[in-house]
Amino acid sequence: MENFCNSTFWNSSYLNTPEADLPLCFEQTVLVWIPLGFLWLLAPWQLFHVYRSRTKTSSITKFYLAKQILVGSLLILAAIELAFVLTEDSGQATIPPVKYTNPILYLCTWILVLLVQHSRLWCIQKNSWYLSLFWILSILCGTFQFQTMLRALIQDSKSNMVYSCLYFVSYGFQILILILSALSEPSDSSHNPSSTASFLSSITFSWYDSMVLKGYKQPLTLEDIWDVDEDIKTKSVVSKFEVFMTRDLQKAKRAFQRRQQKNSRRKSGATLPGLDKNQSQSQDVLVLEESKKKKKKSEATKDFPKSWLIKAIFKTFYIVILKSFIAKLVHDILLFLNPQLLKFLITFVSDKDTYPWVGYLCAILLFAVTLIQTFCLQYYFQLCFILGMSVRTTIMASVYKKALTLSNLARKQYTIGETVNLMSVDAQKLMDVTNYMHLVWSSALQICLAIFFLWRELGPSVFAGVGVMILLVPVNGILATMNRNIQVKNMKNKDQRLKLMNEMLSGIKILKYFAWEPSFKDQVSNIRKKELKNLLAFGQLQSIMIFLLQLAPVLVCVVTFSVYVLVDSNNILDAEKAFTSITLFNILRFPLTMLPMLISAMLQASVSIDRLEKYFGGDDLDTSAIRRVSNFDKAVQFSEATFTWDRNLEASVRDVNLDIMPGQLVAVVGTVGSGKSSLMSAMLGEMEHIHGHITIKGTTAYVPQQSWIQNCTIKDNILFGSEFNEERYKQVLEACALLPDLEILPGGDMAEIGEKGINLSGGQKQRISLARAVYQNSDIYILDDPLSAVDAHVGKHIFDKVLGPNGLLHGKTRLLVTHSIHFLPQVDEIVVLENGTILEKGSYNTLIANKGVFAKNQKLFMKRLNPEEEVTVNDDSEEEDNDGELIPSMEELPEESASLTLKREKSLRRTMSRSIRSSSKHRKSLKDSLKTRKANGLKEREELVKGQKLIQKEFMETGKVKFSIYVKYLQAIGLCSIVFIILIYTMNSVAFIGSNLWLSAWTSDSQTFNSTTYPASQRDLRIGIYAALGIAQGLCVLGASILTVYSCTHASKTLHKHLLNNILRAPMSFFDTTPTGRIVNRFAGDISTMDDMLPQTMRSWILCFLGIISTLVMICMATPVFAIIIIPLGIIYVAVQVFYVSTSRQLRRLDSVTRSPIYSHFSETVSGLPVIRAFEHQPRFLARSEMGIDTNQKCVFSWITSNRWLAIRLEFVGNMIVFCSGLLLVIYKSTLSGDTVGFVLSNALNITQTLNWLVRMTSEIETNIVSVERITEYINVENEAPWVTDRRPPPDWPSKGEIQFNNYQVRYRPELDLVLKGITCAIKSTEKIGVVGRTGAGKSSLTNCLFRILEPAGGQITIDGIDIASIGLHDLRGKLTIIPQDPILFSGSLRMNLDPFNTYSDEEIWKALELAHLKSFVAGLTLGLSHEVAEAGDNLSIGQRQLLCLGRALLRKSKILVLDEATAAVDLETDHLIQTTIRNEFSHCTVITIAHRLHTIMDCDKIMVLDNGKIVQYGSPEELLENPGPFYLMAKEAGIENITNTAL
Repeated sequence: MENFCNSTFWNSSYLNTPEADLPLCFEQTVLVWIPLGFLWLLAPWQLFHVYRSRTKTSSITKFYLAKQILVGSLLILAAIELAFVLTEDSGQATIPPVKYTNPILYLCTWILVLLVQHSRLWCIQKNSWYLSLFWILSILCGTFQFQTMLRALIQDSKSNMVYSCLYFVSYGFQILILILSALSEPSDSSHNPSSTASFLSSITFSWYDSMVLKGYKQPLTLEDIWDVDEDIKTKSVVSKFEVFMTRDLQKAKRAFQRRQQKNSRRKSGATLPGLDKNQSQSQDVLVLEESKKKKKKSEATKDFPKSWLIKAIFKTFYIVILKSFIAKLVHDILLFLNPQLLKFLITFVSDKDTYPWVGYLCAILLFAVTLIQTFCLQYYFQLCFILGMSVRTTIMASVYKKALTLSNLARKQYTIGETVNLMSVDAQKLMDVTNYMHLVWSSALQICLAIFFLWRELGPSVFAGVGVMILLVPVNGILATMNRNIQVKNMKNKDQRLKLMNEMLSGIKILKYFAWEPSFKDQVSNIRKKELKNLLAFGQLQSIMIFLLQLAPVLVCVVTFSVYVLVDSNNILDAEKAFTSITLFNILRFPLTMLPMLISAMLQASVSIDRLEKYFGGDDLDTSAIRRVSNFDKAVQFSEATFTWDRNLEASVRDVNLDIMPGQLVAVVGTVGSGKSSLMSAMLGEMEHIHGHITIKGTTAYVPQQSWIQNCTIKDNILFGSEFNEERYKQVLEACALLPDLEILPGGDMAEIGEKGINLSGGQKQRISLARAVYQNSDIYILDDPLSAVDAHVGKHIFDKVLGPNGLLHGKTRLLVTHSIHFLPQVDEIVVLENGTILEKGSYNTLIANKGVFAKNQKLFMKRLNPEEEVTVNDDSEEEDNDGELIPSMEELPEESASLTLKREKSLRRTMSRSIRSSSKHRKSLKDSLKTRKANGLKEREELVKGQKLIQKEFMETGKVKFSIYVKYLQAIGLCSIVFIILIYTMNSVAFIGSNLWLSAWTSDSQTFNSTTYPASQRDLRIGIYAALGIAQGLCVLGASILTVYSCTHASKTLHKHLLNNILRAPMSFFDTTPTGRIVNRFAGDISTMDDMLPQTMRSWILCFLGIISTLVMICMATPVFAIIIIPLGIIYVAVQVFYVSTSRQLRRLDSVTRSPIYSHFSETVSGLPVIRAFEHQPRFLARSEMGIDTNQKCVFSWITSNRWLAIRLEFVGNMIVFCSGLLLVIYKSTLSGDTVGFVLSNALNITQTLNWLVRMTSEIETNIVSVERITEYINVENEAPWVTDRRPPPDWPSKGEIQFNNYQVRYRPELDLVLKGITCAIKSTEKIGVVGRTGAGKSSLTNCLFRILEPAGGQITIDGIDIASIGLHDLRGKLTIIPQDPILFSGSLRMNLDPFNTYSDEEIWKALELAHLKSFVAGLTLGLSHEVAEAGDNLSIGQRQLLCLGRALLRKSKILVLDEATAAVDLETDHLIQTTIRNEFSHCTVITIAHRLHTIMDCDKIMVLDNGKIVQYGSPEELLENPGPFYLMAKEAGIENITNTAL
């Protein structure tokens, strides 16, 4: 080497001076070759990589040109240098070889760099990371040569002038190139700048600056946020995952089958003899069979293909996992350099003779190490969080995809809620665990390294400290398990409370009608009490855990140092040892606290993985029995088809052979439960196939019995993803009788439909569902009883215009399940089903001629139903669904209705047109508006019509949370408590500073005493006080924590109480316009955030804040100059935080706002699966779901990046604090001692984490306080009138039951028109009044007014002379009784449903049940009155529910009964029972009946005919039948000529 440069290569004497330097030879060889070697090693690999993944070349930019010119200049400089060397080499002096080799090396290198930079034109990322690293290395290594040459020139200006100048110029060029490559090139191809960011920009996340700035200036919206890169979009991630999933799942399934075979071999010996099907099945036998089935089922569902999901996920994302592994490894190793450098600095300060440059070098190294550590850690976090996000995305999208193909049997094991949980909760659990999975090995590594270094410091006495730490782990583990159990208990309470809340909100109308709110409020409050009790216990345990965590480091230091000092009198604690050890113990703290958390997270994730594996392993729909063919003479052919819903049950479709010709209209009839719907489902492939097959030619469209409506506009529901064809669209609307409805609906066909079609009546839903199918223009139409929910005349219109021989669908193949017998003569073929088999088939005339089952039934029905059938004309079940008349529906009589004479039609049209006119005064009729719509073309951004948006968009706060919300929460906690909490925490900080100062005093003893003279008393004093201060810290934290728990629980209690009280007092209109889910969410998510999250975040915030203050105070005590440095760093810190918090807060909000549509779209999809599958629209729904997930993903990605952006900047502030304090210590070396240095730096090294945590907590508090904001929003909802006022009616009121209406007017919401327009009438005591009128005439509004569900807009109602508006609501509602239209029951005992306040005796209840014809049924139940009713009364038939509601009315025995007559729900027999009971039992009461079938009210004393909110006729039935008027026409339509022929 010496010969190579003709000078010394290495000599340590160079360093042994205050002016240290490196030998020139070393600088010109080793330091030149390091960067060049790095470049030459990586370049070929990188060039190959670029060649493989090249995209189209991009145009040449200014950036590119500038860089190429600069590198070209370097090339020229190298050539010049080489030329100089060659000219100099004329033989006199030997020129060292290094002078030749270096320029030649540089020439080759610069050519390579030009090539590499050119190759980047093919990449999206124009700057390559390794070139940036090369420039950094080159400049760092060149610095040494630069300063050596400079020194040489200063000493002797003549030496090597030319070479030095060339070197300086090229060094400058390299710096310029580095600056250029730090800038990112703007790219047009993608929105997300992360893909084009330069290396330096991406490790510091500077590309994200613009977003943070934007978020600071104004709240971010979805449009502002960049899309994620293509390679982490849902579609690409899922397609990658599916390859591995299919492979691994197949393997797992094979293993599962092998397991099953083994088990079956074991079991085959022990089977039970099956029960003989024919033996008389007593109740017990049936019960036995049931339990056996259940057992069998549970056995079947317990086992499933296991342990493949993790493998598949790992294979999908292994590259990211590997990268993050490397980053974490580098970080962990560097972590342990800090204590070593600290030790070095302490030695440096203690030793007064070392040269200052050693100290400066050490401070710079400390900074460099912390900086690289920061970059590695943040890169690792970014990778892990993105991995977590991708895993969540994968799981969500895969669950959705699986749901589309899952077989019905597998689907039955999950409620919609459980499936949505797989998507939300389980995917989230997996996301959480992937974020932290590297901590498993990293914790172990950190613990081992820490113990190793501690051993080097303190020898065996380390194990005392480590022992204490390890002892604390199981203690914490036990506490954590106890906590876990409490949480499990609390989850049960929460579920119970939410279930109850859900029911209360669904049945809120009943609670209001019966004045039952207090009873239900008490039930909720009782559950809440239990919940709060558990919360307290949880909080106390949590406090003990925090106490231990707080005590751990103090305890560990006390124990270790005490043992170290006591073991051997030669051991003296000096600054080096003490503070290096403390730093190491601080490092140890993190893995030890993380391990228990990690384990519990992994346990939770393993549960989720099991659930997901079971779901993904479920069987897919087996559609092999459905053969789709293109050339076939029949449209549908069933061949020996046998299908079942569940393999364990009997088949629902048995041996069906049926040929359907193209273009036929086939009616399928049969009794309830004869398998009509099953036959349709079998055709759609929804059932389990046993044998036989079905051949289908062409596409299918399906109208289900329970119409499925999406939450979007009516137009979107009908188009269902098809192209818009105006002509066809109009035809379809006309044919499905939707035009009159659209005239009434605000906004016409652009009216938004609520979730599950909540604001439409049953008939409207059914007609939209039919319109959707008709619009699709398929070959085969499967219509499952589409006429059941519509009025008779509308049914006729639809049959004529759509289904019948002359309808829109003539020429298509139609299968129609129907109960409407009078359409049967017009169909081509009738199929009669019984028990899943075909009894007979043929045309109408053939079947009547055969005199079989069909003919008999037909005769019977004709006799029984003759009057009845027609009566339904008024309006059968078109009455609004349970939500009152949000949007009145109106059935227009079809103009071609042949049965009506022209004259009658005209008079009817007159009464009708009045209501039409009034409702469309402001709007043109829909037909016109449809015509003009095309003309208006794009101008048509329709303004929203009043009331068109039924559901207000959920209110999303933007910007800062108002200060008043914090005040509200702090008031709920109690100001006194807050003062105490802060005081105790401050005492804790004082103790913390004290113990640090004491330790540095203790270590300074090592300078005054040596091991022989160290007095024992001094030693014991040091240990004792150090321990006392430590314990004081722990106790302070414990006290403050427990106080926090109590105060926060109190706050939770108060706010929940207010919320519940207020929601129950909200008027009905609030519930009509607010979806239940939104209210429940306040009681679920928001309350739970307030219970669990807020107290913890506030506690952490106070601790962090005071921790930082105390650290800064300590540094300033040692080096007062530091105070000056705090100011600029503080400004940077606060600025970063302010910028970040506003962006982060909005991103969190956007995340939750974009997340809910994913889940609601999913639950909508699950409930409409048969329809989606029948129309074969799975790909469209899948694409929509992926779009939703991507939208949410971009918010999550942005949020993750904003966290990294913040962390890098904060850690930089922390690193600057470390660096500055290090520098100051070197500068003020003379005035300091080693213990002070240790004391300052060990705390400074700790500050970075705390700074980071403080901002995180600030933003967490902001995020979590939002839930308090949302709760207060509902606490401030306006209330209805008070329940009880000072003016109370007499206890026996109403004794007569006289009702008087005086010019009564009412409207639903302030912005809508009047519904009742001045009603005046008197109802005498014990009169029976029937109220009739078309849908939307205001019948239901009348009852709502009696109960003051609606408050008057004018006029009054008096009952027995008392104005009902003057008394409290409960006084009024408690004295009236209603039998509502739809029977709503609550889960709980039967007794609770009849008498929630326990005011009646058992005898009275049994008497009421007897009168309601339920006594025999209830007596037959094992539990009698304590029989549990399922949610919404699902375990009772609709008839029984209706009778229970009658029982409620019989119990109350009030003088006024309102009967909102139940329509389609009840069979004729139950109806008859109810009518008789009411006639007998309520003869002494005033009864108001809202009628839908005229014959039921013909025996009333008076009949009130409403139309358009006014009374058009009022008198006895006889009078009304004599004068031609609206009632006369209705009666005539219903076939009622006079009062005598109304009997059934």
